[in-house]
Amino acid sequence: MTPEKTRSDHLAAIESALAKCRWKLLPFLALMFALAMIDRSNVGFAKAALQADIGLSNAAFALGAGIFFIGYAIFEVPSNLMLHRVGARVWLSRIMITWGLVSAAMMFTRDETTFYVLRFLLGVAEAGFSPGVILYLTYWFPAQRRGQAIGIYYFGLPLALMLGSPLSGWLLEMHDMFGLTNWQWMFLVEGLAAVVVGIIALFYLKSKPEEANWLTAQEKAALSLELQAEDKLKVSHGPKTLLDLLRNTRVMKFILIYFSVQVSVYGVIFYLPTRIAELLGTTVGFKVGMLIAVPWLCAAIAMYFVTRYADRHGSHLKMAMCMLALAAIGIAASALLNSFGPVLLAFCFAAAGFVTVQPLFWTLPTSYLGGVAAAGGIALIGSMGNIGGFVAPMLKANMEIWFTDPRAGMLSLSAAGLVGVYLLWTLRTPAQPSAQVQGVATKA
Repeated sequence: MTPEKTRSDHLAAIESALAKCRWKLLPFLALMFALAMIDRSNVGFAKAALQADIGLSNAAFALGAGIFFIGYAIFEVPSNLMLHRVGARVWLSRIMITWGLVSAAMMFTRDETTFYVLRFLLGVAEAGFSPGVILYLTYWFPAQRRGQAIGIYYFGLPLALMLGSPLSGWLLEMHDMFGLTNWQWMFLVEGLAAVVVGIIALFYLKSKPEEANWLTAQEKAALSLELQAEDKLKVSHGPKTLLDLLRNTRVMKFILIYFSVQVSVYGVIFYLPTRIAELLGTTVGFKVGMLIAVPWLCAAIAMYFVTRYADRHGSHLKMAMCMLALAAIGIAASALLNSFGPVLLAFCFAAAGFVTVQPLFWTLPTSYLGGVAAAGGIALIGSMGNIGGFVAPMLKANMEIWFTDPRAGMLSLSAAGLVGVYLLWTLRTPAQPSAQVQGVATKA
């Protein structure tokens, strides 16, 4: 057999394997992420009801909404190292089942203290999930195909807010059934849904291509060879140990960029329902939930096309800058405008930007980090960056008090996004190892 024929068969086997991996893994991972986002963000829907029933102040709500990310950050790195050690199937399932149970337990919130404790425990339970999935995808998809793969996983974010918003709104219209309030029903139903899917994941997921019974022996060998070659190149250029990560300037920039993205994301997610309800002069319910689905539909469409374009043209960094800038502009416009239609349109731009920038962003560190440094580095970026979710509601609330202007909070979140755009711009030099890594990966 000629070398050309051997190479052709190798490429065909990789193409076949990747097609199967996309259909077998990515829709299910997107569903898992959707449930994670519903259980993180449903507190925004319950804000008014919680404040009325248990007397939460705006400051207490902001602290409780954000404290999730402290628990998340503390346990993120240990969680990812455990996933790397025991396998994704067991660890991702464990994460999902425990966070579902804690999310359902939010129905027992009685005062500020229980609100804080349960939100913190929810962060602890979910710690490592999203960075764990990002690491998991590096076991299955070469760098040049990873943008779209992560993009499909991130469909869980707009899917959660597109479907979860009407669901949460509808559940909040259920009053006094079996002695439970509307917000108790919301937490119970959405938390138990995560538990059910987590149990299914324990039997459905495979940790690595070698374990996949839906790949042929040739497909397993070809895909594993491609990924091993890529990982060796990453390890030869990037940081090799956890200590190296902390001394690496590029990793520190990744953390700050992801932090700025999360400030933008959660500053909007936690307050979008009440903002739309205020403009309509109504309470948060099914109607508001349906309208809030519109920005997330726009985000899903934008993410599909932009990640495909970025993979085909190798322009992940450039497109990440454009989408984060779009998010910052949309957030600022949502604060400066005062009528329902323009504000909803501004949120459409904001959602499209900060949802799409995330899969684009993750192609950068995953193309730079390999081996144990990838497990620790992805978790470190995720854990430190996710503190932005803790800072966002506090920043918004304090800026509004500081400037005695309700617009100041959203404008400060917009400014955080622009800082992230600048930091992305600084990554354009020196040349990234990822450019060499992508040369190893299969061409699209």
